[in-house]
Amino acid sequence: MSDIKQWDIEDQQFWDQSGLKTARRNLWISIPSLLCGFAVWLYWGVITVQMLNLGFPFAKSELFTLMSIAGLTGATLRIPSSFFIRLCGGRNTIVFTTALLMIPALGAGIALQNPQTPLWVFQALALLSGLGGGNFASSMSNISFFYPKKVQGLALGLNAGLGNFGVTSMQILVPLAMTFGLFGAMGGEPMILQSTSGTLIGKIPAGSETYIQNAGFIWLVFLIPLAVLGWWGMNNIRTQEVSPNIGSPMGAFSIISGMLLVGFATAIFGLWLLLPSSANGSGLGVPKEIVLLIVIALTVFLMRFVLPDAAKANLNHQYKIFGNKHTWVMSVIYTMTFGSFIGYAAAFPLAIKVIFGYQHIMVDGTLTHNTLNNNGPSALMYAWMGPFIGALIRPLGGWISDKLGGALVTQVCSVVMVISALGVAYFMKAAYASATPEEFFLPFFLLFLVLFAATGIGNGSTFRTIPNVFSKEQSGPVLGWTSAIAAYGAFYIPKVFGEQIKATTPEVALYGFAAFYGVCIVINWWFYLRPKAEFHNP
Repeated sequence: MSDIKQWDIEDQQFWDQSGLKTARRNLWISIPSLLCGFAVWLYWGVITVQMLNLGFPFAKSELFTLMSIAGLTGATLRIPSSFFIRLCGGRNTIVFTTALLMIPALGAGIALQNPQTPLWVFQALALLSGLGGGNFASSMSNISFFYPKKVQGLALGLNAGLGNFGVTSMQILVPLAMTFGLFGAMGGEPMILQSTSGTLIGKIPAGSETYIQNAGFIWLVFLIPLAVLGWWGMNNIRTQEVSPNIGSPMGAFSIISGMLLVGFATAIFGLWLLLPSSANGSGLGVPKEIVLLIVIALTVFLMRFVLPDAAKANLNHQYKIFGNKHTWVMSVIYTMTFGSFIGYAAAFPLAIKVIFGYQHIMVDGTLTHNTLNNNGPSALMYAWMGPFIGALIRPLGGWISDKLGGALVTQVCSVVMVISALGVAYFMKAAYASATPEEFFLPFFLLFLVLFAATGIGNGSTFRTIPNVFSKEQSGPVLGWTSAIAAYGAFYIPKVFGEQIKATTPEVALYGFAAFYGVCIVINWWFYLRPKAEFHNP
């Protein structure tokens, strides 16, 4: 498709005659591309469960690090991705970043064929899968420029909500793809399950064959045609407000590559500071909160040094968003909603497996957690439902917010999240101290579904608020930036779960998250709901 040089979607006549058709075409190519990004980013939540079922020689805590690595990298890559659209153009960005996802997908398929593959290889592949997490920032920024303010809540809700279905699609499709030799001789040999696994439709008994490598290979089936479709069907908007000086596609690809490398470098440094020496880290034990601050600050600082002068001036112009207090306010609020959604989606499968898939029995006065629970629920049967509800309901959150106001909807969601998080903590604590934890699964699961639903509606409401608080020029970068900060939930929540499960107090993680949601209630009220707020219920 040719580049667009005239784009005035706030003009109703222009929107009706040509804007709507073009916007819809770009949106409906963007959504499946983003869906695959989410799938590749977060498939370690399912893969690690199956690695446990197959007896891969790694500790549970080491498997949690794979999700944390992917989470940290994906969130960090969102920082440079926030600025790709203005620097490189929408079509150039979406096509190239979608094509890059083929690297971790192919690599995971190859590495998973051998249980003796070293941990560092899986860590490297988890690092690369972070590319899928980074794509969200550029995708949302791009779509924000295609739609007028009056329907941005719905448009961004559709892009994000249906894109978030990548989590659910992955959690349904991957277990099914692992049940048979989908790619014949080219796909490798099956392995034998050592403990019960499952799919959407039921349990799979120990002793069955499984093709865990299909968890990676299956995404190549979608990524290849999507890259081609994006190239021929999407547009770069070449107006002054969007992407005025993007140059050639190859030049754009070079800029994207350089900025992604900065994100990879800072993420690797942060992971080295964080991880123990047994997991190929420094062993320094730097607190995760400090690591996050270091990684974010380094990424923002170093991006300036990999750009040509013309692009550098453009980036400096976009950095003005950091002088707006609402950038930081919305970063906190969106972390509550999307950060929770993506973090819980990453940790949910393995949390179900660890808490309900084992009996918690007193042995010589010590509570042990290593005996398999044959009556426990299959994580792969149930884990997809939470992200499914959160993603499904997200466009509804945008639509309701278009009518009632984003901040009001966010406030209601915040209260629901506090209550449901405390409820999940109660039943999680009971289950992790019981020889029959399955007795507590139903209330735990239902409350977690409520929590996912609240995060989904809140996702839509916060993306309604941003375009009404920021100027047209700033709203795209702010959408990308807030999504980048919130995406650290995919790192932070699995990390906290892993630490608290190791400490045998998983409920403490939910207590902490509930306290954070309470703080967000106060922040949202102060800036957007009190009578004298600068922007009242935007």
